[in-house]
Amino acid sequence: MNDTATLQLPALPALALPQQSGARLVKRAMDVAGALIGLLLVLPILLIAAIAVRIEGGPGVIFRQTRVGQHGRHFTLYKLRSLKPETGEGDVKWNIDNDARLGRVGRFIRATAIDELPQLVNVLLGDMSLVGPRPERPHFVDQFSATIPGYAARHRVPVGLTGLAVVKGLRGDTSIADRAAVDNDYADTWTIGLDLLIIVRTALYLIKH
Repeated sequence: MNDTATLQLPALPALALPQQSGARLVKRAMDVAGALIGLLLVLPILLIAAIAVRIEGGPGVIFRQTRVGQHGRHFTLYKLRSLKPETGEGDVKWNIDNDARLGRVGRFIRATAIDELPQLVNVLLGDMSLVGPRPERPHFVDQFSATIPGYAARHRVPVGLTGLAVVKGLRGDTSIADRAAVDNDYADTWTIGLDLLIIVRTALYLIKH
């Protein structure tokens, strides 16, 4: 699939994310600094996890998948591989938590979100922000945009490594409509302070778990 493709999203309201160049630059500077510091801090964890993934499942420790970013732009998202999917299966299968191919290492890195850490590279590349709505696969974006009011509108802001919906516990098999509503609340009320609060709440959650 062409990573530069875009979805045909409906007309959206004016961006809630402040358009002043200063605000955009501050958010981007936070993303770059946070991703660089984060990568330095988690590098030992990533290396250990990558070795464990290699031992459990063989070669190919990095999983690549097309996701939908801001304004419907497609990009390649990076994760640590938690299992070996069949070709294209992960693009249309909603949940793999009960998949028999999910070993102890894969289950652990998913439960602790260690598998998400390579997305710090996506943040550095500008595909994602540290904070924003979580990016979804094109198949499901098409499906949810057609059936859930306001779902497409969440793409008016950058997608994120973590987000308001995540810290509210809306991940995995939770209501997509509820996630879309929270993502749009985030877009409507965005501030640098809100991003910092979400980052702190995410860090505290990871430390506790």
